[in-house]
Amino acid sequence: MNAHFLETFFNGQNDYLHKHLGSHLIKNERGEIVATEFLVYAPHAKRVFLIADFNHFSEANEMEKISHLGFFYLRFNHSLEWSMYKYKIYDKDGNVHVKNDPFGYFHEVRPATATKVYNIDDYHWNDSKWIYEKKKPYQKPLLIYEMHLGSWQQKFGTFKNYNELADDLIAYLKKHSFTHVEFLPVYEHPLDDSWGYQGTNFFAATSRYGSPKDLMYLIDRLHQAGIGVLIDWVLGHICKDSHGLFKFDGSYLYEYDDNLRRENLDWGTANLDFSKGITRSFMKSALTFWMDYFHVDGFRIDAVSRLIYYLGDPNKGTNQEAIRFLRELGLHLFHKDDRILFMAEDSTDYAKVTHPVSEGGLGFNYKWNMGFMNDTLSYFKDDPIYRKYNHHKITFGMHYAYSENFILPYSHDEVVHMKGSLLNKMPGSLENKLSQWRILMTLFMTHPGKKLLFMGSEFAQRKEWNFRTEIEWELLAFEEHQKANKYFIDLARLYKNNTPFYKFDHESRGFEWLVVDDKDQSVFAYMRKSNRAAYVVVLNMTPNYHEFYRIGVPFKGEYTEVLNSNYSIYGGWLDVSKPQVLESIDEQELGFSQHIRPTITPFSAMIFKLQKK
Repeated sequence: MNAHFLETFFNGQNDYLHKHLGSHLIKNERGEIVATEFLVYAPHAKRVFLIADFNHFSEANEMEKISHLGFFYLRFNHSLEWSMYKYKIYDKDGNVHVKNDPFGYFHEVRPATATKVYNIDDYHWNDSKWIYEKKKPYQKPLLIYEMHLGSWQQKFGTFKNYNELADDLIAYLKKHSFTHVEFLPVYEHPLDDSWGYQGTNFFAATSRYGSPKDLMYLIDRLHQAGIGVLIDWVLGHICKDSHGLFKFDGSYLYEYDDNLRRENLDWGTANLDFSKGITRSFMKSALTFWMDYFHVDGFRIDAVSRLIYYLGDPNKGTNQEAIRFLRELGLHLFHKDDRILFMAEDSTDYAKVTHPVSEGGLGFNYKWNMGFMNDTLSYFKDDPIYRKYNHHKITFGMHYAYSENFILPYSHDEVVHMKGSLLNKMPGSLENKLSQWRILMTLFMTHPGKKLLFMGSEFAQRKEWNFRTEIEWELLAFEEHQKANKYFIDLARLYKNNTPFYKFDHESRGFEWLVVDDKDQSVFAYMRKSNRAAYVVVLNMTPNYHEFYRIGVPFKGEYTEVLNSNYSIYGGWLDVSKPQVLESIDEQELGFSQHIRPTITPFSAMIFKLQKK
C-alpha cells in the first residue's frame, strides 16, 4: 500500500481495492505460487486473527497491525490455494466478530460462510472479437432476457452449474433473437429466497452455481455467440447477516451510523453511507472488478429511488451524497467503456436520470420505464368492455417517452408475490388470454424504448415465477404454447432485423400516431419509422370485428401485412398464406392525405410494411 492507494481509498476515488485487500496468491517470475498474503481493513479492531482450516479455525495465526489506520496483514511463504478462512475480530470493546473476507473471490456454498483462497487471475478469455466489435446501444436493437440462474433450467431439482447452462442458454437466446441476457444478482448472498438482492460479498460469484471461472466460461461463451451480459446490482444496501460486511469490525464501517437512515425496515437490510469515502471506494472497486474480471457489459442498479431519496421517501429529502456518487460512478464506468449499459430501476419522477452529468443528469444511460409497465399491465387486466375508460393508459406513455432513454420492463417483479404471470393477467378463456398476450407482446416489441422480458414470458408461462423450481418448460409440449412461442420468435426476429423498430427509439421522428383516440372501439394504430423504411402497427384490444377500418397514413404506397397475431400458426384462425395487401387511398383521414382500410379481427395485432410509391 502506497500513499496514493491510501489517499484514494479514503477520499472515495479508489477503484482497485481488490488488488490489495483480501487474500492473494503471490507468484514468482515462472508463474509458480510462492506465498499467500492476507490484508484486511478493520480500523476499530484491537486484534485480528486469521482462523482457517489449516489451523483448525483457532487463534494460532494473529495478523499484524501494519498501520495506525487499521490495516492488518499476514503472509505465509507457501501456497494456501483453496484453503478456507475467516477473520476473527476483537473490537475495542472486547466484542468478537467472525467475518468472511469482504474482498474474497470465492466462498463456501451456503449455508457455510468461509472464504476460500482462490486464484482469480489465470482464466484465458476468447471473447476479443465481442469486446472489440460491440457497439453503443442507442440506435441498435436491444432485447434483454432477464433470468434467474437457479430457476431457468435445473438438473434433478437442483441448480445447474454455470458452465452446464452454456450450450442450452446460448442456443435458446439466439433462437429468440435476444441481444443480451441479464442475470439477477450473482454475487454471493446467503439466502436463496432473496434472489440475490441481499448480498454479503460483492467480489465473489455465488458458489451455489459453481466457481468464479465457471461463470467466466459462461460469459465468455455468451460473448463468443454475440450475446451481451448484464447483471443486477444492489448498490445502496447490504445484508445484515453476521458473517458479512455489516458492522464489519464492530462499528458501522460502511453503513450509516444513525438508525434512521441505516435501517431498511421493509427488507431488513442496512443502507450504505456514501458520504464515507471508503464506501464509495468499495462499490466503485466492486463494479470495476466485475467489468475487468468477468467482462460484464453493464449493470442494472436496483432501487435507485432509495438512493435518490432517503429510504425512497421524497418527504425525507434527497440523498445528495448518494446522488453525487451515482454521477461519479457513471463517469468512471463510461470512462472505462463508453458502450456499457448503466441502467436505473427507478420508480420516481426525478428528472434527468439518463442525462449526462455534464448536463446536470444522474449519468445513467437507461432507465426502466415503470410507468409504461404499470399502465399497460393495468390496462390488459381490464375486461375488454371497460378498456375504453382507460384508453389513456396505452397512449399516455408517449407524452414522456423521450424525456429519458427508456427500457420497457416486464421483469421478475411483475410475475411474483401473487401478481400472476403475464398470461394470467389477461381476462377470459385460455384462448382469449393467449390472444391478448400476443397483443401485449406486439405492443411491447413495437413501442419506442428498448426491451426487457423475464424468463418464461416468451412462451406465455401460466404460473407466476417460483425461484425454487425451473420455469414451466413442460408447457411447450402443448400446441397452444408452441404457437405462442413461435409468435414471440417471429415477432422478436422482425424487431431485431428491421431498423424502424429501434433506430429512433429516443427521437420523436421514429414514431407517429395514426389512430390515437378511438376509445369506443379500443383500436390503436401507429407508425414506426427509420430513414428508409416504415411499418404500421394496428392493435385491436376487444373481441369486436372491424371490416375496412379506416386508418390515415402519411405516405402513399402499398402496405403489406407481415405479421398478424391471429394467423393459425400462432393460435388464431387466419391463413398465413393470405396476408392483407393494401393500396393507400387518396382520401383524407384524421389529417392524413392517404388512408388504408384493413380488416381487423377480434383481439388482434397486425404489422404492415410500407412500400412507397
